[in-house]
Amino acid sequence: MTTTDSEDAAPGLERFSYDDAIVRMFVAATLVWAVVGFLVGLLIAAELPMPWLNGGIEWITFGRLRPLHTNAVIFAFAGNAIFAAIYYSTQRLCKARMFSDTLSRLHFWGWQAIIVSAALTLPFGITQSKEYAELEWPIDIAIAVVWAGFFGVNFFGTLLNRRERHMYVALWFYIATIITVAVLHIFNNLVVPAGWFKSYPVYAGVQDAMMQWWYGHNAVAFFLTTPFLGLMYYFLPKAAERPVFSYRLSILHFWSLVFIYIWAGPHHLHYTAIPEWAQSLGMLFSLMLWMPSWGGMINGLLTLRGAWHKVTTDPVLKFFVVAITFYGMATFEGPMLSIKAVNSLSHYTDWGIGHVHAGALGWNGFMAFGMIYWLAPRLFQTKLYSRGLADLHFYTATLGILLYVVSMYVAGITQGLMWRAITPGGQLLYPEFVQTTTAILPMYYIRLLGGGLYLGGTLVGCWNVYKTWAARPAEYEVTVHEAPALRDLEFTPETAPESELEMVTDYAKKLDVWSTLWWHRAWERLPVKFTVMTTLAVVLASVLELVPTFVIRSNVPTIATVKPYTPLELAGRDIYISEGCYNCHSQMIRPMVAETKRYGEFSKPGESVYDHPFQWGSRRIGPDLAREGGKQSVDWHVRHFQDPAALNDGSVMPEYPWLMKKKIDFESIPVRIAAMQTLGVPYDQYQGADRDRSVDDAKQQAQQIAAEYVQQTGQPYRTPDGDQVDLADKRVVALIAYLQRLGTDLFAAPDAPSSGGAEPQPVEEVANQPTAAPSTAMSEPRTTEATR
Repeated sequence: MTTTDSEDAAPGLERFSYDDAIVRMFVAATLVWAVVGFLVGLLIAAELPMPWLNGGIEWITFGRLRPLHTNAVIFAFAGNAIFAAIYYSTQRLCKARMFSDTLSRLHFWGWQAIIVSAALTLPFGITQSKEYAELEWPIDIAIAVVWAGFFGVNFFGTLLNRRERHMYVALWFYIATIITVAVLHIFNNLVVPAGWFKSYPVYAGVQDAMMQWWYGHNAVAFFLTTPFLGLMYYFLPKAAERPVFSYRLSILHFWSLVFIYIWAGPHHLHYTAIPEWAQSLGMLFSLMLWMPSWGGMINGLLTLRGAWHKVTTDPVLKFFVVAITFYGMATFEGPMLSIKAVNSLSHYTDWGIGHVHAGALGWNGFMAFGMIYWLAPRLFQTKLYSRGLADLHFYTATLGILLYVVSMYVAGITQGLMWRAITPGGQLLYPEFVQTTTAILPMYYIRLLGGGLYLGGTLVGCWNVYKTWAARPAEYEVTVHEAPALRDLEFTPETAPESELEMVTDYAKKLDVWSTLWWHRAWERLPVKFTVMTTLAVVLASVLELVPTFVIRSNVPTIATVKPYTPLELAGRDIYISEGCYNCHSQMIRPMVAETKRYGEFSKPGESVYDHPFQWGSRRIGPDLAREGGKQSVDWHVRHFQDPAALNDGSVMPEYPWLMKKKIDFESIPVRIAAMQTLGVPYDQYQGADRDRSVDDAKQQAQQIAAEYVQQTGQPYRTPDGDQVDLADKRVVALIAYLQRLGTDLFAAPDAPSSGGAEPQPVEEVANQPTAAPSTAMSEPRTTEATR
């Protein structure tokens, strides 16, 4: 605890100690959640080739558990590792105890409560369905409070209380992380609640997609990259006992990364319904991103100059070297995948899965474990239990991640090539989607083996750290440090050096002086100014990228025949989201010959103006559903949910028997309609007291669909056990109502003219006539257009 007791401290010095207890807590949480996150990942990896593994239990299907796995690995495992690194290094770099021990504990327990909340809600289908942002609005509020209110205040308070004038490079990356994640989280999660466990984002369709991947890509950037780079800049030099290779390179690395990264999100949306300029902008900045990323990698690896001989014997350095190598691989692969020609092959395939796991398990995972092995002897004040077990962990995990990513690369390229293969006669070479599925099943088993090895290595590491902890002293020794207060430190203001260039213009000399980056040294002693400049870089790039999508009318042309979902279809859409169908099915047909032949007319931006949230998807484990409406009978859909493999041999879709048993929540429909009205969706027929009529309309449509089933089969629905069930109030009919609507509005007949005398017009012509477009909470009415 900090003290200024003049009897104990030397004159002019303050005495203080570091809070390592909070670091121990975060290290323990990192290991616990690593095992949980990897176990869930192993389960869903096994469920892909063996969908029967869920045993008919709805809470552990792939669609429900996949978001839990990603949240556990990113926010639980990697998140706690980040906090352990920041709490340990910030105190040493600032020569100050954390600003508040109380805030440190509130941060720890608040974050663990958020993780537990995710584990309790996601398996029950409580989700917003947005990648890395699935948690519902009460948990989102808690995240904002814990991140900004507890963690942010604690960190910046420590910066202001520091006893070291200069802010080391790791602190720059921590500042960027805290500020940018707060901005991303708040603006991507602006919603209108429709109850405690349901909400709708204020954005829709194209705008929601842009916001989501502005958030999604930069969640990777500022949660899984910048804090781990700060970790690298602190712990790698410590472990190697060498200074950072280049101070100037670290400056260029930081500012170029912070400014460029924020623009790259649209590369996740190539060939979709977002404007062409946004796609090209995302690709351009993604390609530019390769340079600063590799600058950081080079800075890290060259820090080991003169210390490479230690890598063969020190497990900590082994983990760090492989981690930085994976960082280099992933940051080369990312820009490559952003190139439109490459992305046309890779998007929606397992190549993306291999890529993200190379980053999350190769870069983040190895950095986290290397840091923990370095911290363990220092935190527990004893020797590491076994260097041999650390080596075993390293080699097992390395083999595991290599098997994982290589199998996914092979699977992804196979998928992409088979989907787009065309015969000489101009037909699809593999017309059935399931042909691709069966072709890559061997790769799924190899992936499963790789994931098992990685988990096995993690268990070895956990045992090693546990045994180290068990050998700790009965009472930890608390070292008391002494240092002068910041105000008492001698300080000489920075001055510009003289240029040594001759025979050049004055402008050249000024540029030469500026390029020495002497001015940056002044920023490094001004945390408030540094934070403001970082925030401006992030916000400026975000505004320039996103605002045109919201204010330029032609970016989202509307279509006259696109109407809001009926009350039952809206309920069915929410069931679709709850079951996690978006994790396996896309709703976005790209303008490519193979896709239009397989699925139908390519998707238009105006088709999704009422989609809160958008459902374009990021992966195709099953076929695209953008034009699913009307393709199959009600009977087919019911049988498909009951036993997918019976209708489609080789299907990896699990059975959904509970859809034919669980009832539709009709009573919540008026609340959902009211939330949509708040967002500007024109449910004019359900205003005020008439809103309750939406329940009757939903029930009537449900009865019609149930009657269609009886008409098509000649008998009521019976369960496999022989029990007769009336489907009129079951969730399956709501889901079918939604599926039968998908993609049909584009081809619907236009509304009849209100007065006689006018000749009927083709749908395409009517769709191009000016019409009052639906207003949303974030956009103006758009001009009408049937095609782009």
